[in-house]
Parts: sequence; structure tokens; C-alpha cells
Amino acid sequence: MTRHFTTIEELRDEELAAIYALATSPFDDETLQGQGVALVFERPSLRTRASSSAAVFELGGYATFFSDEEIGLDTRESVEDVGRTLAETYAIAALRVRRHEVFARIRAATAERLALINLLSHAAHPTQAVADVLTIADEFANGDVTGLAGLRVTYVGDATNVTRSLAVALLRLGVDVTVAAPDGYQLTSGGDEDPTATNGPGTLRLGADARDAVEGADVVYTDAWVSMGMEAETAQRRADLANFQVNATLMAAAKPSAVLLHCLPAHRGDEITDEVLDGPQSRVWRQVYHRRSAMVGVLRWIKGES
Repeated sequence: MTRHFTTIEELRDEELAAIYALATSPFDDETLQGQGVALVFERPSLRTRASSSAAVFELGGYATFFSDEEIGLDTRESVEDVGRTLAETYAIAALRVRRHEVFARIRAATAERLALINLLSHAAHPTQAVADVLTIADEFANGDVTGLAGLRVTYVGDATNVTRSLAVALLRLGVDVTVAAPDGYQLTSGGDEDPTATNGPGTLRLGADARDAVEGADVVYTDAWVSMGMEAETAQRRADLANFQVNATLMAAAKPSAVLLHCLPAHRGDEITDEVLDGPQSRVWRQVYHRRSAMVGVLRWIKGES
């Protein structure tokens, strides 16, 4: 049966455990020997392209990059025809897309022949969540993701697709998650990656006071206020989210041992200050390192390693 990795929510606990383990365990360079992985990027990304390409190469395969200009999902040709074309040449396609529905359409069009990896959609960013879990485990549990139960992670700012996948992953590991966001930017129920419906040992708390949410936190996480395609909303978003900037004052409310995470790119001076991003509590570059680890784990799991 073809395996897919498009949300955290769709996988069983044992499948996620396998991905976490495969991400950091020894491997050889024959898992993808002679095989290609199609990287379809409807949206650009430095870290996602770098980590995906590196992971494929390290596992013995080769990656072919396709930009939005080359493919044009539903503009140059239909999503279904793109999927059918890729399935004739590749066994795996990793896609960074605007609409999450693309994955279901390709699965149907290819009769499940093409394994799919979500490198970001409007609904979820599961490979980032795996990298974040691995980063937190490095910091607090000697790399053991099963040792994270009881930690407190606070996300501050615009609750995005990153927030959703991260929260689902952490709640299922027994981590208590708080999301601090103003009205209009907070998590809502529903969708393909829904932390509010996650049945895990961790607890989810939603609030509108950043300092209250961060108090006593082990991890403080933030993301850009203005994501790709939202540039016209920049002034309004800066005004709405002004009280949710992660700075030294806000970090002082967390535990002294707390660490800072940011999925990058960072808009310095908006959601985060240089003092914090470049400070001793920052673990953002360890997150970047684990983006590659996450892809290694997902690819090995898709190929059936255990």
C-alpha cells in the first residue's frame, strides 16, 4: 500500500513514532538508490528545498525540482494531469502548494500509485512539525520524543498552518500547548489538521494575552505575521499583532531555561526582535538542521523502513 505524509493528523501514533525514530537513526545510502523524487514548488522556500534535496541525495536518490512557472497547477494544466505525468516517472512527489485539496486530487487521479509528501499547504506543514518535535526533544529529552510529556509550549502570534501541525504533533506526545493570538488570528476548529479535535494526552489552551500565555513556558514559538500572498495586508497585520511580538520582555516571562523556536524566514522587527532571534535561547538553526532529519525520516518511512 502506498504511504502518504500530508498531515500529522492522518497518521497513527505508531507511524509517527517510526518517522521520529527513522529521522535520527543510522541509515545507508541505498533506500532511494537510483530513484527520483519530484519536488513541486508552487510556493518558494529556501529551507524546504535545501532540506528535501539533501535528504533525497543522502538516501541515494536524485531530486528534480519543478517550479510553479514550469507546472502551473490548474493554470498551465490540471492538477490531475500533473499527477499522472509525475507518476509515470517518479514513485514519490513532495509538493509545496497553496491548496491542500491538491493531494486528494492527485491520489485519486493516480490511483494511489504516487506517494505524496506535503512540504506545505494552506492547511498544514507536517515536515516542519516533525523537525520542531526533534528540536524540542534534543533540548529537553536527550533526543527521545517520548520524553516530552508535561512540557509547556506556547505559540505567539498569527496561528498558521505551522501552528496547526505543531500543535497536533505535540498534543499527541503529551505536551501542553497554548496559542496566544488576537481575534481573527486564533486557531479555529475544522480542516484537515485540527488541533481542537486532537485526542491526545496533552492539553490545548487558547488565549489573547501573550504574556499570560508565555508565563512558565518551556518553549516559545512564533512565525511571520505576513506570509506569502498576504503582502497587501502588511499594515493591518502589524497593527493587529503589535502586542504579540516575541522580544526580551516577553521571553523573560517564560522559564529561565526556555528556548525560542521560529520556522523562518523571520521578519526581524515584526514578530521577533534581533535580540531574541540571535540570542542564547534561540534554537532556530537547530530547527533548520532537523528539517533535513525530518525529510530523511519521512522518506525512509514511505519506503517501508522500520
